[in-house]
Amino acid sequence: MARRRGPVSSFRYHRAWPLAGLMVSISLVTLGAYSAWLALLALPPLVWTWWAWHAGTDADQDGLRVRALLGRRRIEWSRVDTLVPDQRGRIVATTTDGRALLLTAVTRADLPRLTAVTGSPQAG
Repeated sequence: MARRRGPVSSFRYHRAWPLAGLMVSISLVTLGAYSAWLALLALPPLVWTWWAWHAGTDADQDGLRVRALLGRRRIEWSRVDTLVPDQRGRIVATTTDGRALLLTAVTRADLPRLTAVTGSPQAG
């Protein structure tokens, strides 16, 4: 496993999100006392809680690591063509082969901090 060089910027959703999802899940599990089928109502908030805790983007001098619900993807800076905001203010990385990748938990306000870790004077 390669070691990262230089600073790492991590972008995550607010930590109140998974806490709220966990509280909703616990509340719904108590319905299981009435029926086991009602306890299944807790599954969607549990999945949402896992996503809110796990999802995010890490950026270092080598590239980006984007984490989603079930997987993660690593992209080197040499493969990133542009970093642009979409209509909702989220950042999308366009790669040199024309693919677009939504950077989880990165907003327009985070763009200067994201590009600062590249180690080059002109980023993105």
